[in-house]
Amino acid sequence: MTHSTATVRPAAVAGTFYPESAVVLTRALRRLLGDTPPAQESRERPPKAIIAPHAGYVYSGPIAATVYAPLHALRATIRRVVLLGPTHRVAVNGLAVPSVSAFATPLGEVPLDAEAIARIAPLPQVVVSDAAHAMEHSLEVQLPFLQTVLERFTLVPLAVGKASPSEVAEVLETLWGSDETLIVISSDLSHYLPYPRACETDTDTARHIVALDAKLDHQQACGATPVNGLLLAARRHGLRARLLDLRNSGDTAGDKSRVVGYGAFSFTPVSADAHWDLLGSALLVSARNAIAAKFGLSPQPVTPMPELSEPGASFVTLTQNGHLRGCIGSLEAHRPLATDVAENAFAAAFHDRRFAPLSEPELPRTRVEVSLLTPAEAFPVRSEEDALARLRPGIDGLILSYGRRRATFLPQVWESLADPRQFMAQLKLKAGLAADFWDPELTLARYGVRKWKET
Repeated sequence: MTHSTATVRPAAVAGTFYPESAVVLTRALRRLLGDTPPAQESRERPPKAIIAPHAGYVYSGPIAATVYAPLHALRATIRRVVLLGPTHRVAVNGLAVPSVSAFATPLGEVPLDAEAIARIAPLPQVVVSDAAHAMEHSLEVQLPFLQTVLERFTLVPLAVGKASPSEVAEVLETLWGSDETLIVISSDLSHYLPYPRACETDTDTARHIVALDAKLDHQQACGATPVNGLLLAARRHGLRARLLDLRNSGDTAGDKSRVVGYGAFSFTPVSADAHWDLLGSALLVSARNAIAAKFGLSPQPVTPMPELSEPGASFVTLTQNGHLRGCIGSLEAHRPLATDVAENAFAAAFHDRRFAPLSEPELPRTRVEVSLLTPAEAFPVRSEEDALARLRPGIDGLILSYGRRRATFLPQVWESLADPRQFMAQLKLKAGLAADFWDPELTLARYGVRKWKET
């Protein structure tokens, strides 16, 4: 732990990573930000977090500008910036804050947020080290962009060394705040690969970031530790990640023999309805892709969503002109949701014993429906009459078990079997039991579904 008697951390890389003249720097930033295409209109809320590269402006400036330019609309809203970047010169155990009261650039001083820093000080992974910040460029190069697009803000600078993603996420949670707080992660992507390989590697890395997959290593991103911490926090807060720009030094500075990759990402809260719409679209595309692959057809792109890689239970139903053409599903979550949907879709199309395998000419007139099941809960009843009285038509999916016999009806079945007694009788028949059968050993379980259907 090191301390300094200085109250302001002076600019260390002005004149190397970016211009040291305030006039020239201002002109360069205006050009970079002005060259950025206008942001597309979105129903989403403003970004809560961003990832920006940290090389010299001649290399990564245009990419950084794509994620900073839209923040100009928030210049009166954002009042605190939590800035994290990897250490390049001084080894640190944990996340280091400085002891100074401000950071300086040619554009002026940015005051540190003493109250916010005091809030994270008790965390064991937070240490004080002025040495870690003294010559570190990963944080400094972000400041002139922030000073240009925002009005007044305080800063919480964190130089991230040896730490776990969960330790980073804990710090972010403590400082999360509301719309007044912006989280900025400073990171480049791959380093010194040939141009074609770098493009392939960085595209794969971007795919993992957009999917909020917090398993990046330092070959993929020098700031993998703070990036992974953000991805964990983004999952918990329901943020959606968007890739705004993906290029490398070969695109911006010409030399393509050994390049460094740069990506710009924003993380935005989405409404619950919008989130479910996105997930439903991804599941429907995944299901149709699985069927189309049987006929050698090209897959459609699937929007990355965190839930796709998490365990999930689904049913996939195929219809033609409103008539059932196949239905297969899982009652328990035992594999990633995307895999579950794809395999159930394939089985519904080609292995439902009630129907012949789907043919390619049928595919255009076949509609796909995906049902995502909630975990089944035991539904103890005293008698069949008790069960019929407590069933919720249109809401409950029901699992009936008796010995080795088992059957289920999705809540959608209520559309054709609206009467609870008829619903129960047909479910027993499906299980191979008599319609009027009842035994105290028979057990029931209920579940709900969220469903999506192609139009």
